[in-house]
Amino acid sequence: MKAIIFDFDGTLADTLPIFFYAFQSVFKEFDDIEVTPDEIKSMFGPSETGIIKENLKNSNWDQAIDMYYQKYSEKHVELVTANEEVNDLLHLLKKHEFKLAIVTGKARRSLDISLEHLNMNELFDVIITGDDVSNPKPHPEGLNKALTLLNITNDEAVFIGDSDADINAGKKANVRTVGVQWLPNFQTQNFSTKPDQRVSRVGEFIEILASEMS
Repeated sequence: MKAIIFDFDGTLADTLPIFFYAFQSVFKEFDDIEVTPDEIKSMFGPSETGIIKENLKNSNWDQAIDMYYQKYSEKHVELVTANEEVNDLLHLLKKHEFKLAIVTGKARRSLDISLEHLNMNELFDVIITGDDVSNPKPHPEGLNKALTLLNITNDEAVFIGDSDADINAGKKANVRTVGVQWLPNFQTQNFSTKPDQRVSRVGEFIEILASEMS
């Protein structure tokens, strides 16, 4: 095992609350409708800009996208709390010289906001966002790009995510998959595609790694 590849939202950061707030603000402002968290989750797949373009009836997309990022940024400190266990895990993996990567459907602009707020800017060797692919997860394009940039083969990586799309993308890229439910908010309660491993605590994943490295 040479590289650990992470999904971001719901895996490395508890960002679902800020997603809901920003999208609800946009749909209220531009379409004058109230959207529920479940309705927003059903839109997930493309980046935030893609979600707005595909689901907003009002065609003022550029203004709506700008408002989304404004809302995402202004409430980030209040709604997204850094997770100490996740941070400790990332630093532990760096200490043991694992290559670290992110493959996320979110746009680069919002990811940069989150990485800055959570002091994660310097931790990752490769980052693939929704802006960098033509086909979002569950398509394996993003994972395959990450493997190429990391200069590793699929049997040298593990992909960690909290959604069916993550696990399906990992399976299609032929990498080991870990389904996680270790943050307060995550996307999938019951994985429809069974991950190779499923963990509910960060410490549980560390124990798995330690047993394999010993």
